[in-house]
Amino acid sequence: MQEPTEFSRPIDLRALPRHPVELSADADERAALARRFQIVSIGTLTATANLTQDAAGVDVTGRIEAKLVQACAISGEDFPVRVACDYRLRFLPEADYEAALADAGDEIELAGDDLDTIAFTGSTLDLGEAIAQTLALEIDPYAEGPRADAARAEYGISTPEASGPFAALQALKTSKP
Repeated sequence: MQEPTEFSRPIDLRALPRHPVELSADADERAALARRFQIVSIGTLTATANLTQDAAGVDVTGRIEAKLVQACAISGEDFPVRVACDYRLRFLPEADYEAALADAGDEIELAGDDLDTIAFTGSTLDLGEAIAQTLALEIDPYAEGPRADAARAEYGISTPEASGPFAALQALKTSKP
């Protein structure tokens, strides 16, 4: 059996909900997820999920909305971030998932309309953990706050555009008489 996660919402496939599922993380779950994702805080986290089962697995579509506070990658100051994204997931039994990976070979190339695939064992899948993982992919680890440019100027840090390879070419171009 899998260890419960910070935001565990098990769904029993023997009684799959026919209506959209609403998920909301409480304060303790949000605090634990913020620690896991190494961000300052998560003020709100809600998601909707529509589950459709077929012979091979379960497709889940829905929307995630969250209000976060992150530290600016440049200034270190906290700033608010809003995440709102639609998602599509495919849950497959672990044996089918492993077989699909083996068939795919060393490299798997995903198209834009491919679903993220998650393995599960038994007759239960953890929708909350899938939502948490999807949220984690939406968090920019190098997010810049509103004072990032001011912090760059204060500490003499150039922007990537001003110090990249094309900046050197621009300097040569502008220095000609």
